[in-house]
Amino acid sequence: MRFRHLLRSMMAVTLLCGATVVSAQVSVMLPANPGGGWDSTGRQAMRAMNDAGIYTGTVSFTNKGGAGGTIGLADFQRSQAGNPDALAVFGAITVGSITMNNSPVDLSKFRPVARLTAEHLVLAVKADSPWQSLDDFVDALKADPGATPVGGGSAGGVDHIALALLAQQAEIPVDTLNYIPQAGGADTVTGIVNGTLAAGISGISEFQQFAETGRIRLLAISSGERMGGLDVPTFTEAGYNVEIANWRGFLGSVDMPEDNYRLWVDRFTQLNDSPQWHEVMDRLGWEPYFLAGEEFGTFIEAESERINAILKDAGLVD
Repeated sequence: MRFRHLLRSMMAVTLLCGATVVSAQVSVMLPANPGGGWDSTGRQAMRAMNDAGIYTGTVSFTNKGGAGGTIGLADFQRSQAGNPDALAVFGAITVGSITMNNSPVDLSKFRPVARLTAEHLVLAVKADSPWQSLDDFVDALKADPGATPVGGGSAGGVDHIALALLAQQAEIPVDTLNYIPQAGGADTVTGIVNGTLAAGISGISEFQQFAETGRIRLLAISSGERMGGLDVPTFTEAGYNVEIANWRGFLGSVDMPEDNYRLWVDRFTQLNDSPQWHEVMDRLGWEPYFLAGEEFGTFIEAESERINAILKDAGLVD
């Protein structure tokens, strides 16, 4: 009897350890190069989750950039199917990039865990640029679009869409724009500073530090109203009806088990309510934009329709 009791105890310990190992083997796909918005979102969210005591196990991160996140997400879709603790960062950029790149990624197959933040975009030029306002930039763009190269994220992403919307508002043919996708915000800043780019568009978190150090000048922001603490006019103020945000969130693996899916939805819900996460958002200039579970899935479906319609209206896809 004592032997059977000991055996049962050992089995219970083994099962408990096994469960602990599974929950501690969390992998996060970051479908972009290090240092960008998706990279920061993934690492900062998981760090804040750890700091808040919501999830304190180990996390492995994989960076695989290119084609607006579709390369990394295609790998994630293929290799992590059924993994109970595999997550991927993605966002508004992904939606258009799937269409632009004819990607095999199917967002409807993933488990929609949580939308976390939204970040508005800024148009920036070199600090000593003769363009002092958005009107100055638009005048140059209208005079010779081809000679005014603008850098930003992947083709079809929100940066590209924002420039296309600005061109439409200024009655500039979208197909004449010289838009040059960059690997990340830092690369865009480098291009602006060294003169290979006339201007750049990116999220405020990727440009703000360079504006504060005097390397670039911010001409306009894509929010509906001016952002507190940032002396930058909106596109609308200058007379261009352009309002767009780059939202970011997390997906669970294809066929993630239901119990694990519910657990991760709950963890991210707790994260959204935590002071640790709000401190991160305040520090990086991210705006709360939380939505979880099936409601997030409904949003993804609607957003896919909206962004693809914009791409067609802008002449970026057939």
